[in-house]
Amino acid sequence: MDLLFLGTSSGAPTRARNVSGLGLLEDSGKGWYLIDCGEATQHQLLRTPLTLHGLRAIFITHVHGDHCYGLPGLLASAGMAGRQEPLDIIAPTAIEGWVRATLEMSQSWLPYELNFHPTESLKEWHSRLLRVEATRLSHRVPSWAYTFTETRPDPRLNVEKLDHDGVPRGPLWGELMRGHNVEHAGRFLRSEDYLLFTRSPQRIVIGGDNDCPELLRDACQNAQLLVHEATYTQAVADAGKANFGHSTAATVAAFAESIQMPNLVLMHFSARYQSAPNRGQSIEDIRAEAGQHYSGQLILAEDLMRLRLNKTGQVERVERHVRYDARASKTNQPDG
Repeated sequence: MDLLFLGTSSGAPTRARNVSGLGLLEDSGKGWYLIDCGEATQHQLLRTPLTLHGLRAIFITHVHGDHCYGLPGLLASAGMAGRQEPLDIIAPTAIEGWVRATLEMSQSWLPYELNFHPTESLKEWHSRLLRVEATRLSHRVPSWAYTFTETRPDPRLNVEKLDHDGVPRGPLWGELMRGHNVEHAGRFLRSEDYLLFTRSPQRIVIGGDNDCPELLRDACQNAQLLVHEATYTQAVADAGKANFGHSTAATVAAFAESIQMPNLVLMHFSARYQSAPNRGQSIEDIRAEAGQHYSGQLILAEDLMRLRLNKTGQVERVERHVRYDARASKTNQPDG
């Protein structure tokens, strides 16, 4: 699975960082999922290979604007681009009423269906390749983390069981291998009953705003990667922001170390942390503080950074794929 960071700032954008947005790409390369959709997320997409036609689902962690204000515009643009496939949105309950009211007020009639799934009552959400679970976090408003678990880690057919059950070789085997359930001789055959998996599934935990990383202990079991906010350093928190509802670099790094998380990616940085060192507070202050508490692979996310969790559980940086697609500005839709 790949992660493509669309926005890594907190609260407000900076010249170098947009507000929260993160793309998770399927291994098949045919689809992707959006986690949070801050303002201008759709503009960030124009600089990536991702398309609104390939979007499989959207996950919103909480209702603060830097995590959701870009959602109505992105949905409207998907409609203007000709999307017709229904779209699942997994989000706090309040998001649905706000989005539908915004679309109605602006007379943005979508040519595709929106299927909302309230995070508050979510048990699991499935696609063919992923299982997604939600974990309640601690923030000024209800906030969640989403755990993405691969459902088909390098499958192969259980030939012995297929022969034993009298399933003839041929197209039926192909359908089962592709994850499709089939009927044969009056029997219903489930794909999962005839597949063997050759490695442990990939598992990524992506947290929303949260001042208590310990709440993710259960969700992080068997995960290879944790993506979590680190809005401030501990020094800033101790200087008067003790109740700001966010994690410091120290707290999230110490938690990751305590559970032996092999890979930790930090994001959602306060705008006070500049990229250039020796010019006030620097993003390197975040890195240094986290490094004091964590011995695994530590990565500080940047906008348009692409990371790959490979099949051995290691995270690799993929060369940036930045593009400008002139076709994106040439729609046949009416203005405004």
